[in-house]
Amino acid sequence: MSQQEDMEISFCIPKPWGDEDQSFLKIIGMNRVPIAWRDVQWDYVQSKIGEQMNPQDYYDFREHLYADFNYMHLDELGCINFSGRYPDNLHEEINNYSIVAGVVARQQTFDIIHSHDWLTYPAGIHAKQISGKPLVIHVHATDFDRSRGQVNPVVYAIEKKGMDFADHIMCVSELTRRTVIEKYHQDPNKVSTVHNAVSPLPQEVLDIVPQKNEKEKIVTFLGRITMQKGPEYFVEAAALVLKRTKKIRFVMAGNGDMMNKMIKLVAQRGIADRFHFPGFMKGKEVYEVLKASDVYVMPSVSEPFGISPLEAMQVSIPTIISKQSGCAEILDNCIKIDYWDIDALADAIYAICKYVPLNEFLEVEGKKEVDQIVWEKVGVKVRAIYERVLNNRQ
Repeated sequence: MSQQEDMEISFCIPKPWGDEDQSFLKIIGMNRVPIAWRDVQWDYVQSKIGEQMNPQDYYDFREHLYADFNYMHLDELGCINFSGRYPDNLHEEINNYSIVAGVVARQQTFDIIHSHDWLTYPAGIHAKQISGKPLVIHVHATDFDRSRGQVNPVVYAIEKKGMDFADHIMCVSELTRRTVIEKYHQDPNKVSTVHNAVSPLPQEVLDIVPQKNEKEKIVTFLGRITMQKGPEYFVEAAALVLKRTKKIRFVMAGNGDMMNKMIKLVAQRGIADRFHFPGFMKGKEVYEVLKASDVYVMPSVSEPFGISPLEAMQVSIPTIISKQSGCAEILDNCIKIDYWDIDALADAIYAICKYVPLNEFLEVEGKKEVDQIVWEKVGVKVRAIYERVLNNRQ
């Protein structure tokens, strides 16, 4: 989006780490925005936040304090030290984030507010109330997806309020859009589908040499090991495949609250000698695992989008996804199954491993397809929505 003419982006994040690329947008570290007055010298501010933010920005924000928040736990600059993660006091941090947004909204000049996911909806609402500017929210997932229907009423209330206050709602899939309309009772006219995309692979990923054993195939599940991702269906399908052949190994990479349960299930099915749990993967490790694989599987129960299949297809790995995933709406050159149909999943895994023409077709055509799914196209679509929202308010 930042590559478009006359588009300036201020990106507010809880806690910058100092290594962010600010060449294409301005990053505002919310943990460096004061909400209470502190009489501090330039040199001191420079020593504390100079690597993350221009000290002048700190003083500019300080001129727009709007209430006495000294009763809160603040640092020596009058700022809140956000964790930048998902702490135990998550709801407190969400509220604190909206307090800081009040200062930012008073100081910054902007045309539109874009809040990503439910954690920032209260901040977006506060910024809208202060500035009068339109609010667009982005729904990457709802609590219906995360909880498999056992919705947390507090989270639902935050999501619902954000949607109610929003001038427009962007959803990462038509699947998510329907959930927003039906479960959160939103006007279909203000809800759009904006599918995700992938970035071109960096050279260090392209240079990874696949570590493969010609005598056996590798089938990989990579993601959070939680009920949303359907890991038990992967294990059950693996057990069925291994009744037909022992020349396949299964990898469940990642961690999550169901990991121990999956380890026990693998043992109960008697397939522990062909099953591996390498743990959490990130960055280059993800692509090392993918490139070593012969099949990638995402059997998600409810997946708003699911970017990992696109990443697998980028490196020419034949892919199987559940029909209950948002990316199934835009991908054709992969195999789609119902998450619960372990027989169909097992058949698909076996077929890709056994039949070379099918394997080669999915490798080549899958990569061709996903190489056309780029963020530049998404940015143009988002910009068009911004324009429509702004025109509707004139």
